[in-house]
Amino acid sequence: MQVAILKYNAGNICSVVNALKRVGCNPIVTDNVETLLCADRIIFPGQGAAGTTMKYLLEHGLDNVICNLKQPVLGICIGQQLLCRHSDEDNTDCLGIFPVDIKKFEPKQHDEKVPAMGWNNISNLKSPLFNGLKDGDFAYFVHSYYAPLCDYTIATAAYVQPFSAALHKDNFYATQFHPEKSGKVGEQILENFLNIK
Repeated sequence: MQVAILKYNAGNICSVVNALKRVGCNPIVTDNVETLLCADRIIFPGQGAAGTTMKYLLEHGLDNVICNLKQPVLGICIGQQLLCRHSDEDNTDCLGIFPVDIKKFEPKQHDEKVPAMGWNNISNLKSPLFNGLKDGDFAYFVHSYYAPLCDYTIATAAYVQPFSAALHKDNFYATQFHPEKSGKVGEQILENFLNIK
């Protein structure tokens, strides 16, 4: 199986590579259109800002490529957010796979720090992506923006208010948390993604 990690101006790609290697996969990191189209699985990872990332995708023609992918795709963190319709971050129009608008956390108490950073429970798990996991398992988050609960929500978490910890539509899956930094829970999710039909 060929797994491609989408290359763009983001950090954290090495962590994703290493996590996949731990589950027996040797991915390639690429922004080559033909390689992406031919891959069996694609991961759209990330740490970064919505505006600069979308600018890179547009300048390299990767926006249309991503929107037309037919194989399973997994967006992680900024990858999830950019698969949505619009982000409050930099007032950015995104890829629109999920008809959802990304919002910024608005803390209501002084102890609600932004970005939300650290371990949090994921619940209401509704996808083969979470086979072998249970409600309340912990995953690792680092984010200032979130996808609201919607028809495409397949896992929830709460910080300031409940939000979508993961989304699914057709061949597109996405997590706000970082599976590659989420220990055994994250490894199970990556294995499940590799095995999704």
